[in-house]
Amino acid sequence: MDRKDLNDLLWFLSVAEERSFTRSAAKIGIAQSTLSHTIKRLEARLGLRLLTRTTRNVGLTEAGERLRQSLAPRMAEIETDLASIMSMRETPSGTIKITLSDHAYETLVWPKLRPVLRNYPDVKVELDRDNGFRNIIEDGYDAGVRLGESLEKDMIGVRIGPDWRMLAVASPSYFEAHPKPHHPQELIQHICIRVRQATAGGTYAWEFEKDGQELRVRVDGQLTINSSLPMVDAALAGYGIAFVPEDLVKIHIEAGELVAVLEDWSPPFPGYYLYYPSRHQNSPAFKLIVDALRQRSGS
Repeated sequence: MDRKDLNDLLWFLSVAEERSFTRSAAKIGIAQSTLSHTIKRLEARLGLRLLTRTTRNVGLTEAGERLRQSLAPRMAEIETDLASIMSMRETPSGTIKITLSDHAYETLVWPKLRPVLRNYPDVKVELDRDNGFRNIIEDGYDAGVRLGESLEKDMIGVRIGPDWRMLAVASPSYFEAHPKPHHPQELIQHICIRVRQATAGGTYAWEFEKDGQELRVRVDGQLTINSSLPMVDAALAGYGIAFVPEDLVKIHIEAGELVAVLEDWSPPFPGYYLYYPSRHQNSPAFKLIVDALRQRSGS
């Protein structure tokens, strides 16, 4: 394959990751018709169909998925090498792409990055808010944010936040109509606000622990939401019991707007970590971001 064909492969990878010609063309900065023609030319040259196109979305054929899996890690390695070369510059610059949950973004990452980025205009940060577990290597991220208990063994983990816990909460009006649960299994009889796991596709089973006994309870209810902040709003409005991070509801509990239950079944666990491949990252920009997010002693 000629060197000029490398551009076709890069554009294919963009479409494969975005699953959309429209979004990919906008990201690359070309006309959608040009991108579509390029992909058709690549398919004709290979003699294989790489994409399945419908009126609503773009999918990958078996050959297209194999090509994507082959290209993605190679491009990640090239970007790592370029970042290493750019580290020779004294001024931090470049783009850092991070996947993280809404809760991590709201409570930790953005508050810590906001004052730092003002002083480094050449550092660009892309924060992809996603509550599922992403493969940061295959999906082209420089780093991700996860709870300490969820870190993969082959990743470097840097602690960026304190321990915290989940709490089951509901409005006073809800508990006026329903008895407070004293054991996690009693939640089965309650109206709960469920959360869907983006990666697994199913709903999250609420996790509790007391005196070494661990319980997972699958609850039911009228609402299913994939983000903690709307769950808090729904609980405040009396739509049932929500299971959410304590720091999101502490102010509402103190104000008497929410009531916490099963607190003795809700121990703290390791907080958020920034994680990234062991070969990453030597660029001044990445080091700047890691240092800004790092949990300081006593904080």
